[in-house]
Amino acid sequence: MGEASLTFTVTEADTALAVGSGSLPVLGTPRLLAWCEAATCAAVEPDLGAGETSVGTRVDLEHLAATAVGGTLVVTARQVYADGRLRRFAVSAREAGPGGAPGRLAASGEVTRVVVDAERFLARLG
Repeated sequence: MGEASLTFTVTEADTALAVGSGSLPVLGTPRLLAWCEAATCAAVEPDLGAGETSVGTRVDLEHLAATAVGGTLVVTARQVYADGRLRRFAVSAREAGPGGAPGRLAASGEVTRVVVDAERFLARLG
């Protein structure tokens, strides 16, 4: 089953204040969610056929700890369920500890994606 980990460093542009989800200069939940979705995309990518992509359809995310500007998070997506086009991923975000060791858990949850034919999907929008 697919798994991927991506590393992100929080910048001023990633804060709740900057993304409009609060007034504090800490990692905003919308940006964290985008990073979790990016990890799921990376995890599903090797399984996609020609012309296929995936779309997010459901998210359950608990933002457990604040991360300051300059903090680094390792966001991991691990496929836990697959049925036809449906893919479900457990996601987590951990602070990067000393020497790359996993640090404090900042978020955990689940993201569901569906594999689609990109051209057919876009044609339905017109």
